[in-house]
Amino acid sequence: MKVLEVKNLHTSFFTHMGEVQAVRGISFDLDKGDILGIVGESGSGKSVTSLSIMGLIDSPGKIKEGSILFDGHDIATMSHKELSEIRGNDMSMIFQDPMTSLNPVFRVGNQIKEIILRHTNLTRQEAHERAIELLKLVNIPEPETRIRQYPHQFSGGMRQRAMIAMAISCNPKLLIADEPTTALDVTIQAQILELLKELKDKKDLSIILITHDLGVIAEACNKVIVMYGGLIMEQGSVLDIFERPEHPYTKGLHQSVPKNVTGERKRLIPIDGTPPDLLEPPMGCPFYPRCKHAMEICAQKRPPLYTIEKGHLAACWLHDSDAPDVEGYTKERGEHHE
Repeated sequence: MKVLEVKNLHTSFFTHMGEVQAVRGISFDLDKGDILGIVGESGSGKSVTSLSIMGLIDSPGKIKEGSILFDGHDIATMSHKELSEIRGNDMSMIFQDPMTSLNPVFRVGNQIKEIILRHTNLTRQEAHERAIELLKLVNIPEPETRIRQYPHQFSGGMRQRAMIAMAISCNPKLLIADEPTTALDVTIQAQILELLKELKDKKDLSIILITHDLGVIAEACNKVIVMYGGLIMEQGSVLDIFERPEHPYTKGLHQSVPKNVTGERKRLIPIDGTPPDLLEPPMGCPFYPRCKHAMEICAQKRPPLYTIEKGHLAACWLHDSDAPDVEGYTKERGEHHE
């Protein structure tokens, strides 16, 4: 059952320098109970995609084209009043930095209760008890005491847990976590990811997990989208992306991060160059200037998403039946998706 359907989404920001085309026509689905990871470099369009889904794109930003179907309703055409009814209720978001997302002058418990009172018919006392239950659910110790404390009295990991408690307070169907482990040490990262997986099973949540960390994707997700230059470069199952990557950008990401599986010491291979300027995005493949397999057509025309196998797609001309043979790539054109 599909919880979310994003179709041909274009989101831009209109600045004094011109139009920044942050998201340039992406499409994907999210099924009930799935954890979808969106990975890519900074500036690839990951966070703008999540803000578009939440209906949080304000001036100078605008959803120019496309639809975002959540439970059959198009978020892209909803009014602010309609969006305020579903945000925090049917869909919610965990933002990157909990210290700036939590209001420092209000107690943590009051911030959780505010959402509960806004979207339910519970009394203040019932909302208080519900907030304590939520802090217990996200494994915050001594919740009866912690509920009266301020954000600065929480550690970084506890603040992130409090943000998760707020996000799930009204039992949403969709949870978007934007870089939820960025500012945390490795041990706390693992605990937060494990918590998200437990909540997914307990609450039957569908989750979109946005990150630049491939390790986080491998640990938590079952489906993956790789973004670059405002476009989807590759998408598939977590096994497809980690065991059978088919786009040069995905392979470049794998080569540029350390792996400690065999204990062998191996030099990392960085991706040379810089991401494209989305004020003037390239006409063809955005990865063309940095790709060692680039062909003439790559600079002239944007490749479609080719089907490598069922559910595994890659936007690369190397998968066109007329492209020259390149070692390390399957040449199964099959169906392609514009």
